[in-house]
Formats: sequence, structure tokens, C-alpha cells
Amino acid sequence: MKLSLNSSTIKTTPILDKIRVAGEAGYEGIELWAVEIYEHIGRGGEVSDLEKALAEHGLSVPCFIAVRNWGESEGWEYKLALDEARRRFELAARFNCPYMVCTPPLEQPGIDGLEKGYADLLELGRETGVHAVLEYISFFASLNNLPDAVTVMDRAEALLTEEEIKSGSSVTLVLDAFHNWNSKTTLDDLRALPVERIAHYHIDDAAPGIPSGQQKDPDRVMLGEGQIDLASEIEILKEKGYDKWISLELFNTELWEKDPLEVAKIGIDRMRKLLK
Repeated sequence: MKLSLNSSTIKTTPILDKIRVAGEAGYEGIELWAVEIYEHIGRGGEVSDLEKALAEHGLSVPCFIAVRNWGESEGWEYKLALDEARRRFELAARFNCPYMVCTPPLEQPGIDGLEKGYADLLELGRETGVHAVLEYISFFASLNNLPDAVTVMDRAEALLTEEEIKSGSSVTLVLDAFHNWNSKTTLDDLRALPVERIAHYHIDDAAPGIPSGQQKDPDRVMLGEGQIDLASEIEILKEKGYDKWISLELFNTELWEKDPLEVAKIGIDRMRKLLK
């Protein structure tokens, strides 16, 4: 597996420094957030600044984050959501990024109808060359666990023609160790998932002392300092033959206050140990 740093892990660091840190720490890739790129441009920067920095440090962008509002909008609001999604897909394509994370509704309960929006995002993927990847968020009201994500993928796949599937519209998702643990998704659920449906893998740990189902993003902790059986998840991925990216994704404010290069180095060292 190739090792990547999600830029949220060192969120308060300026984006060009994030790229430098990822390169100096030894990562092969860095996941970028559209909002951070927009902020860089808003401060007078250029997308070319990021392209040059990535090339200088030999980094790929394996996954782009994210598109939202596609699962809960209707009418003209849905059209606006797809217009913004297209801009983000095209931005990801500029970085030769293969995958776009598609985030489900925060407050709208249930998963009914999500397959329609996801199918439209798959169409955007065919048009831009950036594949739409489904995401589940353990503390969201809608799509919050792996089995439900499989259901949405199955329903979306049923909406596709054979020609669309042949042209690269296979349904896939991003696995996340934290969301698996926090939603009581089981290792058996992970074993049952075909490897071809796994586009990307986020790795993280969960704070000790807070039960599963009660944690939020800031409760993620550095690998090996929490409650998740990460070794078992990695072993299952290996058994499946998963050989794509594994990306460190934390949102811990205490880590944001530390030296970003030190945080990045600790993260990659622990990822390497897990993979061994």
C-alpha cells in the first residue's frame, strides 16, 4: 500500500507547508481539501503554486475532499450542488487525482434516494475522469455505516447501464477505520466487501474512554493511542489483495498545536509498523 497524509491531520498549517511537510516526512501522497485550495486562491495564490510544490516534493494527490449537498438537495438547490460538484471534480482532475470523496447528508435521516445523487456524481466522474467515491460518516444521520453504504452502492449500480459500467462507472467507497469502529461496523462486514469496491482507505484511532457511537471527528487520536483494532483491519485488507492508498486522517486539535513535521513523521512511522 502507498502511504498518504490527509491534510486535515495538520489542518492549521498553510497548504504549501502541508505539501512540504508530507514530502519531507516521506509520504508518497497528500489528500487535498477543496476548501483549502479555495482559501489559497482567495489570498492571492494560484493553483499552479500547488502543482509546483507537489512536483517538487514528488507527491501524488490520491483522493480529493469533498463534494457535499448532493444527497439532501432538490430542484434548483440540487442543480447548484451539482454545479459546485463539477467545479471540484474539474479541480481534482487538474491534479491528476483519481478519486473524489462524496459526503452524505449530515441531518437528513436514512439512505433512501441517495443512490440517485450518487449516480449523477458517477456521471460527473465519467465526464471529468475523476471517479466519485461514496463516503459514510458514523455520526451523521444518513449514511453512517458500511452495510448501508453497500446498499446505496447496490442501488446506484442498478441505475447504471452496462455501457456506463464498462466506461468506468463502477461503484466504490472510501473505508475509514474510525467510522467503522464508531458505527459498530464489524470485521465480518469488512471481509464481505469485494476489494474492487474499495477505492481508498482512511486510517485513524479512537480516543480511549469514550464509547463507540459517541465519538466525533475531534476524538480521533494518533495510531496506537486509542481503542481500534487497526492491525485486524489491515490484515483483512491484505488478505483481500488491497494495494492502493492508506491515508492518515485525523482532526485532533492537540495535534494541530504541535510541530506538523513531527506529527507527520510519527504518523508515517506507525503506519509502516502496522503494515509490517
